[in-house]
Amino acid sequence: MRILLLGHGRMGQLVESLAPSYGATIAGVIDERSPEDAIAHADFGAVDVAIDFTLADAVAKNLPQLAARHINAVIGTTGWQAHEAAMKDVAAKAGIGVLAASNFSLGMNVFQMAVEEASRRFARHPEFGAWIHESHHAMKKDAPSGTALTLKAGMEGAGYARPIDVSSTRAGSVPGTHTVGFDGPSETIELTHTVRDRAVFARGALTAATWLVGKRGWFSIRDLLKDQ
Repeated sequence: MRILLLGHGRMGQLVESLAPSYGATIAGVIDERSPEDAIAHADFGAVDVAIDFTLADAVAKNLPQLAARHINAVIGTTGWQAHEAAMKDVAAKAGIGVLAASNFSLGMNVFQMAVEEASRRFARHPEFGAWIHESHHAMKKDAPSGTALTLKAGMEGAGYARPIDVSSTRAGSVPGTHTVGFDGPSETIELTHTVRDRAVFARGALTAATWLVGKRGWFSIRDLLKDQ
């Protein structure tokens, strides 16, 4: 598997270092020093899939260039969802495969399903309120996190129609902690997912890239989990 790596910050460097253990090589790297049209015109040789850990503003520029070269893409960047409908159209017209996720921890995505099941059950009991709290390192720009918003959307989709309070903490070097709570008159239930090492996101992205090779369509981590 030959990977075009978009973004060479902490996550991009982790993907690069772990790629050999997934039988992958890095065909090329696009970073902040690259020209805006580098994806479209640079010679990377054969590329099976791109992994994008850039910035939210870059996704809407990167994907059309990848689509023009018929390169599948794993998108781990968050905060670009306002462009999602347009990007789905670009991918569909080009016939490429895209797997986009707000969080590439496989454990988090199983956690999401557990939260949705709990929400489905608590939705029937109006005396229980719900909240989400997430904490990340001080350098993370978006708050609340894309994962927290995905959790909230999943809870609502599961039938929890009452307000869900969402709060954030940005401090130190926290890789990422998400807690979903339900509180009733005499009891509290909390579900928590804690990341100990950012490498979990790089490993998840590489697993997704391996799965995406040769596929066409717009996918989520849940599509990948169905095959695990």
